Amino acid sequence: MSFRPVLFSLAAALALTACRKEAPASASPTGGVPPASAKKVGLVIDVGGRGDHSFNDSALRGLETWAAGKAFSANRYAPLPAGALESSLPPELRGRTPPIQPVSVEPVVLSSKAQEDYEPNLQLLVDQGAELVIATGFMLENATETVARRNTAARFLLIDSTLLDPSGKPVTLPNVRTVVFREEEGSFLAGALAGLVTKGTVGFVGGMEIPLVKKFEAGFRAGLATTHPGARALVTYTGNFDDVAAGKQVASDLLAKGADVLFHAAGSDGVGVIQAVKEARAGGAVAWAIGVDSDQHHLAPEAVLTSMVKRVDLAVYEASRDVAAGRFTAADTALGLAEQGVGLAEVRADFPGKVAALEKVEALRTRIVAGELKIPATVEALAAFKAQP
Repeated sequence: MSFRPVLFSLAAALALTACRKEAPASASPTGGVPPASAKKVGLVIDVGGRGDHSFNDSALRGLETWAAGKAFSANRYAPLPAGALESSLPPELRGRTPPIQPVSVEPVVLSSKAQEDYEPNLQLLVDQGAELVIATGFMLENATETVARRNTAARFLLIDSTLLDPSGKPVTLPNVRTVVFREEEGSFLAGALAGLVTKGTVGFVGGMEIPLVKKFEAGFRAGLATTHPGARALVTYTGNFDDVAAGKQVASDLLAKGADVLFHAAGSDGVGVIQAVKEARAGGAVAWAIGVDSDQHHLAPEAVLTSMVKRVDLAVYEASRDVAAGRFTAADTALGLAEQGVGLAEVRADFPGKVAALEKVEALRTRIVAGELKIPATVEALAAFKAQP
């Protein structure tokens, strides 16, 4: 049987890359004059930057490739080559109704070199007339709330966080749409598959040790315990999301300790994790990497088992599409397996017992979607979790 990838849905738009400290968005070439009716959609990416092959690139794909139909290269946009949009779509999103296709938006993307750039970058997009301002990442929550309260006529999309009051309780604003994900559910499937592949020791590499990333860890460890109760889980955190070398170093350490499957939730650091696994395999080791947020198979086809995908791209695309159609609304949305918001990318790797393993993982996915399994979202909740495979 073929394993059905599990993915998701919802909102957004934009593009172009210019740091606030390098050049104003208005000075950035756009690869042609957009139609007069095109609505400007601005996107601020976090310190992980463009080219992380993960979270930020997923948001950029949703805005640039899917919503605007543009390719960004050499600091300018050009129309997508023939077939590029179709090839960028995962199998489960092809033939979708309504289809994913470009809408009338002009992307403007600002990169942030430091957290201090978030608020000025968001405000700059508002000042430049963006119909929608997209903030990608939980670290932009404070800046988004500040700028949204200051600019009540502007519309915002915040990915990976709700708005929070000073006590940490969620609040809503009439001009802000938020999208969060149940990462623990997709990570559970990654852990379940790892448990069916490993000889007995796996590793988890996180970026910052914060509640959001702990959701990945908790879900992964719960899945591992479900399919391989006796397996060891080695856990380490790099402390950031933008240090490829650090990711490679901690991954090498885990491999040296006997881990043969490594799952990362570490942004650009995860590129280093995959590099370490690739090099270990070149040296004769049997080891696998599991990517995150985007399908990272292309980074090392021989080494990537699968990826736990978050459909940030679709959330950004749908918000951008809504703005282009004049129907954007504020809302707070949480997306998990049932909403196709998270899931596993296509498992292209070959390994002993693959068919039976994927059938078992699919059966677990079905139970989660049906509400039969509640996956722990914190490490503390792991002790009380038990699921029969």
